Amino acid sequence: MILIGLAAIFITSLLVSNIVAVKVIAMGPIAISAGVLAYPLTFVVTDSVAEVYGRRTTTRLVWIGFICSLLMVGFIYLAQVWPGAGIWDAQGAYDRILGGVPRIVIGSMVGYLVSQNHDVYAFEFWKRKTNGRHLWFRNNASTMVSQAIDTSLFITIAFWGTVPDGVFLSMLVGQYLAKLVVAIMDTPVVYGVVMLIVKERMAERDRIIGDTGI
Repeated sequence: MILIGLAAIFITSLLVSNIVAVKVIAMGPIAISAGVLAYPLTFVVTDSVAEVYGRRTTTRLVWIGFICSLLMVGFIYLAQVWPGAGIWDAQGAYDRILGGVPRIVIGSMVGYLVSQNHDVYAFEFWKRKTNGRHLWFRNNASTMVSQAIDTSLFITIAFWGTVPDGVFLSMLVGQYLAKLVVAIMDTPVVYGVVMLIVKERMAERDRIIGDTGI
């Protein structure tokens, strides 16, 4: 049940980040994409799932998220080109906001596939190197590099040529710094989620043993 809940959080965070990413928000003097509000949660989920369920399950989750994102883009585009009703007078607003989503999603998906698969690989790599110890290190070591990859690809594809160069560089640096802070702060959350998953799996094991009388 916890795995289903984590998958729901993962997909929701991914889809929401792709939609709200069209807005550039201010974080102090730095301009960043609003997608940073939701997207870091995806790494919390993948690291937690990878810790308990392994690389194969986590990779499947990543690809499910990719397919859901493609479905979202398809439905947004279909609604955009479908003739509006006579009372509909907000087509311009729809085009201005959601019309930019396909480019955002393309950038997001390229960054997403490369960075998430790197994160899964790196987390598993460090897990082997540390013999399953030091979760805090594995979480941060994998996520920090993955966030740098994701930010570079996403910001370049989604915003290059659409904003002034100064704003572009500000977004590139600011987006990564914001994600870096979140990556450091999310370590206790990863520990908590992993403990919940392990507890649920142990309870399920005990239930099966009790039912079979082993």
